[in-house]
Amino acid sequence: MNAAQVIADLRAAGRAPQLPVRLEMQAGDVLVLERQLRLVPGKRLVAAGCWNGRPALVKLFLAEAHQRHGERERAGLVALHAAGVRTPALRAAGPVRGGAYAVVCEWLAAAEDLGSLWDAAAHSGATADIARATSLLTAALPLLAGMHAAGLAQADLHLGNFLLAGGMLYAIDGDAVQVKDAAGPLSDAAVIANLAILFAGLTPAWDARIGEFLAAYQAAPGGRPLDVARVQAAVLTTRARRLHKFLEKTGRDCTQFAVARSWQRVWAVERTQLARLRTFLAAPDRFVEGGHCFKTGGTCTVVAAEIDATPLLIKRYNIKHWRHALSRAWRPSRAWHSWRAAHLLTFYGIATPSPLAVLEERCGPLRGRAFLVTELCPGKNLLDTLQPEQIPELPLATALLTLFEQLHALRITHGDCKGTNLFWHAGKVFLIDLDALQQHRSDWRFQRLWQRDRARFLRNWPADSVLVRWLDAHLPGKTAGG
Repeated sequence: MNAAQVIADLRAAGRAPQLPVRLEMQAGDVLVLERQLRLVPGKRLVAAGCWNGRPALVKLFLAEAHQRHGERERAGLVALHAAGVRTPALRAAGPVRGGAYAVVCEWLAAAEDLGSLWDAAAHSGATADIARATSLLTAALPLLAGMHAAGLAQADLHLGNFLLAGGMLYAIDGDAVQVKDAAGPLSDAAVIANLAILFAGLTPAWDARIGEFLAAYQAAPGGRPLDVARVQAAVLTTRARRLHKFLEKTGRDCTQFAVARSWQRVWAVERTQLARLRTFLAAPDRFVEGGHCFKTGGTCTVVAAEIDATPLLIKRYNIKHWRHALSRAWRPSRAWHSWRAAHLLTFYGIATPSPLAVLEERCGPLRGRAFLVTELCPGKNLLDTLQPEQIPELPLATALLTLFEQLHALRITHGDCKGTNLFWHAGKVFLIDLDALQQHRSDWRFQRLWQRDRARFLRNWPADSVLVRWLDAHLPGKTAGG
C-alpha cells in the first residue's frame, strides 16, 4: 500500500484506526505506530511506537492543515526547552510521506498523567487522598512559574498536560504553548488568566485552597505574589464559560459523547458506554418491560435492568394522551433535562448516579417518549437512614451539610427534596430524580425556590423532632424568624 493510501486510511478511520502501521518521514526516519493513546478523529493521533527502532511517542497530524499544526507543536516544545522547563526530549519533527506531519518525542517509561492521578485522589474523599491531590497540583506550579517567567502560557491548561515519570514532572502538549511575551515574563493579568484556566478545571470545593496554591506558586523560581481575590474572580468567570461549553458537548458528537440524530429519534451516550448500551438504544422498551419495576404508570416508569451483566437504572418518560403529547412535543424532554442536570452536578463535583445515555423518540422536530439511563445508586435513602430522634452521625452529618452548602453557594435548587431522593452511599449524599433541578441566575427566584426545597426536606420528619430542629439550625439559607 502506498504512503498516501496509508495516511488516507488513518484519516478516514474515525475513532478506530488500524494499528500497528509503518510510516516514513520525508527525512528518511521510520515510524511505527503501535498503540493509540489519544485521538481526534481525522485530525490528530497520539501513539506509542518506535522511531528508527527506538521507543518513542509519536504525535501524528492528519488534517488538511497538518503542516501548520505540526510546526506549532514543534515550536511549543522548543520554547519549553529554551525556557528550561522539563519536557520530553524532541527526537524529530517534519513531514510524513503521504501527506501528514509527525512530532516524535522520547518515550517516558511508566509515565502517568497528572490529571488521572489527581482524579483518583481528589474524588475519593479520604483525608490522605485529599493531601495527595493537593501535593500533585502543587508539584505542577514550579513548571508553570518557569513558563510564565519565560513569557509562555498554555492555552488549554489542565493537569493532563503534565506527566510524572521516575519521580520527575514533565510539561507536554507543545501545541497549546503560546509565546505571549518573547521579551520577558508574562504580565500579572496574563498569569492570572492562565492560572484561572487551571483552577477552573477543579470543582468549586477546591476554591478555598487557591490561596494555598498561590503561595506555592509564589515560592517557586520565577513565581510572584498575586492577588487572591483577583484570581478567585477570574476562576469563577472561566468556570462559567467552561460549564457552558461542557453542557453544549453533552448534546453533540465529540470525544466524550456519541450522539446520533434521525427523523425518528435522537440519542446521546457516554462514548465509553456505547458498546454496552447499543442493544438498549436499539430496543429500549424491551429492557423497561423486563426490568425490576420501582415505579410504573402515569408520566414515568422506573426500573432496574441488567445491561451487559450490569444493573442500571432506566427511566421511561411516558405520554399519557394526545393533550400531554402536544404539551411535551415542543420542549426538551424531562429525560434530556435530567441528562444535562446530572452532568451539571458532576461538573461541580456533586454526587449523583453517573448519567450514561438519553434517548428521545421523535417525529421530525416533535418529541415523544424519552428514556434516561444512569448508574444504579446502591445506597440507602435518607428517609430510611435518618432517625427523627437522633442527630446524624458525624460522617453523614458532614456529607449532608456539605451537599446543601454546595447547592446553596451555586444557587442550585432540586425541586423535590423528598428523603427518598437523597441517598447515603460511600461517604457521600447522592442526589437523584433531577427532573426539576435548576441553577438560577436570578437571586430572587433562587431564594424563593431554595426556601421551598428547604421546607420540603424538613417535612420528611416530624416537625418537633430532634432531627428537624438540628437540620433547621444547620442547613444554609434559613430566613430571619424562620
